[in-house]
Amino acid sequence: MRADLIIVGAGMVGSALALALKDSGLDILLVDGSPLSVKPFDRQGAYEPRVSALSAASQRVLERLGAWSAIERRRCSPYAQMQVWDGSGTGQVHFSAASVHADVLGHIVENRVIQDALLERLHDSDLGLLANARLEQLRHSGDDWLLTLGDGRELRTPLVIAADGANSAVRRLAGCATREWDYLHHAIVTSVRCATPHGGTAWQRFTDDGPLAFLPLAGDGHWCSIVWSTRPAEAERLMALEDHDFCLALSKAFEWRLGEVLQSDPRLCIPLRQRHAKRYVEKGLALIGDAAHTIHPLAGQGVNLGFLDAAVLAEVLLHALERGEPLADLKVLSRYERRRMPHNLAMMAAMEGFERLFQADPLPLRWLRNTGLNWVNGLPEAKALFVRQALGLSGDLPALARP
Repeated sequence: MRADLIIVGAGMVGSALALALKDSGLDILLVDGSPLSVKPFDRQGAYEPRVSALSAASQRVLERLGAWSAIERRRCSPYAQMQVWDGSGTGQVHFSAASVHADVLGHIVENRVIQDALLERLHDSDLGLLANARLEQLRHSGDDWLLTLGDGRELRTPLVIAADGANSAVRRLAGCATREWDYLHHAIVTSVRCATPHGGTAWQRFTDDGPLAFLPLAGDGHWCSIVWSTRPAEAERLMALEDHDFCLALSKAFEWRLGEVLQSDPRLCIPLRQRHAKRYVEKGLALIGDAAHTIHPLAGQGVNLGFLDAAVLAEVLLHALERGEPLADLKVLSRYERRRMPHNLAMMAAMEGFERLFQADPLPLRWLRNTGLNWVNGLPEAKALFVRQALGLSGDLPALARP
């Protein structure tokens, strides 16, 4: 089977790229190891433990791909404020959408909801979908790539896009080099019910062991998604606790900001590792989303970076198509890398800096971060700049993400 373009990985980012290119006239094949089926959704059902904090830029991308209405029809939670504070001091900062005359800072959405909304659009399109297809081998064959699947089928294409996640098989089989390091932290994620309503606010407390986030979920206003980053031994201890004891430990760690944590769904524990490909592209190959970079979940920015990757790559390919340039050419693909790598590296560096600063024990650094938070909190212009950046109202935005 041959295609003009094969996208390996039909997760949120790969699906977004395919939809962004669906009217290009290219023969596109989307390959994934999962069934690619849309599951029935129960608005009253349990929450998916993995969620994303979608920025306004990501919302605009999803709107223009026709997926946002399906997300709203299922379940999403807008938030208009964010409260951040240092659990080891007095520093705090409050961000508000109103500071830039916006209605919301973003939306907390379960990953499954985003994925199914995109899959609905894929099934309604003429794009080629190959489900239950696991990539086993990848090699050059003339000017093409030859992809061999687990069942022996072979696919051929001049251009492969790796959208197959942090443990990308394409990246590994193509021999793409990465820089990576272990944060020596694990993240516990689950959904919890609190005594006090979340008020459409995202909360984040920096503890001595790592950041703890409470993200508002849709529903009756009492449910939050939590991401609790802590050292492996402590994560192991917390995972072993009975639900009642875990809820009590979580309430204390969160300083009872939302009263008592009354209920917890099953917990997941995820080792945290940062990874960044040294190059996003080579001739006939491009990496996007988590296949190119994984970031600390500190600010929930991972999928937002991925959606911007997809939107920029689609824009680059469509412009090249208009000019009659070969899409697999390294000159073409490098335009995508030049636009996205600096932005992604800057975000990763910022998250790394935050993580290191708030893990620091020396008293001068503790004083610096508390003073810094309070100082920023007293500067409306600085906070508005941060909010505009988070909303995707500034910077080098692709057309799909622009206001």
